[in-house]
Amino acid sequence: MSSHSVREDSSKVSRVDRALYMIESKMTLLAGLIALGVMLLAVANILGRKIGDIANDYGWTWFDDNFGPVPGYIDWTEQAVPAIAILGLVATQRDGGHIRMDFVVGKLKGRALWLFELLSVIFMLIITSALIYGTWDHTARALKNGDSTVDINLPTWPAKILFPVIFAFLAVRLIIQIWAYWRALKSGELNPVAVPIPEDAATQALNEALTVSGFDKDEMEASK
Repeated sequence: MSSHSVREDSSKVSRVDRALYMIESKMTLLAGLIALGVMLLAVANILGRKIGDIANDYGWTWFDDNFGPVPGYIDWTEQAVPAIAILGLVATQRDGGHIRMDFVVGKLKGRALWLFELLSVIFMLIITSALIYGTWDHTARALKNGDSTVDINLPTWPAKILFPVIFAFLAVRLIIQIWAYWRALKSGELNPVAVPIPEDAATQALNEALTVSGFDKDEMEASK
């Protein structure tokens, strides 16, 4: 599935879906920026270490004193990686991008499919609620104990608090999807809004091509 499989219209559930997706997209962008920052930090760490080693070999005192590994490089990286991993979680759920087994679901249509999806999302919401409680408790314990990293003593709670916050956003996203699947279950519509619609391989390939090309479907048809 991909973001192209999520339909939109003027209904209330679709408006709420789009409003939340704006926030989710910004969180995903932030994850990408943090990943870029980690890569730049790694480059600075390698260059600093290399320049420091060369300066030491040749006795260049000023360079030797001012260049070297980035202080706390490992600590900063350890704090950044959880953010990179978690910030895109909710947008991926909205777009149906998580890995899943569709051997059975792929054969279902209409109300049977929406009932299965509804029950799946309810189960996910129960698990997410437990995760919110558990990760918040873990964050509170880190705050109370003053947990910090080993090298430069960065506090660990900022990285840890991301998890209950993002899981709370995920819970809201799951509630929206429950709402949408329930509407589809009652109406029997084949293409409900605000939830990812299963796509066949050909449609997925077309959507991926459109994403890479930057064209929309009408522009691609016109270019043929």
